[in-house]
Amino acid sequence: MQLVLAAKYMGAAMATIGLTGAGMGIAIVFAALINGTSRNPGLRNTLFPFAILGFALSEATGLFCLMISFLLLYGV
Repeated sequence: MQLVLAAKYMGAAMATIGLTGAGMGIAIVFAALINGTSRNPGLRNTLFPFAILGFALSEATGLFCLMISFLLLYGV
């Protein structure tokens, strides 16, 4: 029983590693937005929707990792 509990905790910890990737992805998206806007301020209205889309996709992968972690902890 203790081995199964330890495996659940280890699996949940490994599933949350994806959250660091989501955080880095969000940082890269907004760094690129700031870089593009500073180079050409006229393109802000064009770049901003793409940045929000990139943010949403990065955040979705992070939330998926978090969901898997919670499923391992409380569902199994």
